[in-house]
Amino acid sequence: MDQTPPDDPLDYELLRHLEQKTDSNQRDLAKRLGVSVGKINYCMRAVVDRGWVKVNNFRRADNKLAYAYLLTPSGVHAKMRLARAFLAQKEQEFEALQREIDVLRHEVDNNMNDQRG
Repeated sequence: MDQTPPDDPLDYELLRHLEQKTDSNQRDLAKRLGVSVGKINYCMRAVVDRGWVKVNNFRRADNKLAYAYLLTPSGVHAKMRLARAFLAQKEQEFEALQREIDVLRHEVDNNMNDQRG
């Protein structure tokens, strides 16, 4: 089992959604995450192969076969590791955006002062 995958925000989002709604289907997951069903299928196979998700079959009320996706203990650990990495990335993006906003404010303020004077 691969314990050190590359940090992919899609893996984190997928694990997060599966933890919240274990009876999700791939079409709904694809729609929620904004990717194709094929991409979800690929990612699902990857998280199952890594041992992060266990798949159980069950029969729905309409007697159709469905799947329940359950995070394993290593899946919960991976989700937390990915969440920390995703948070750190978003904080860096936020800080860069904040610096850009400060520069733009400074430019606008200087431009306003030049027009007044």
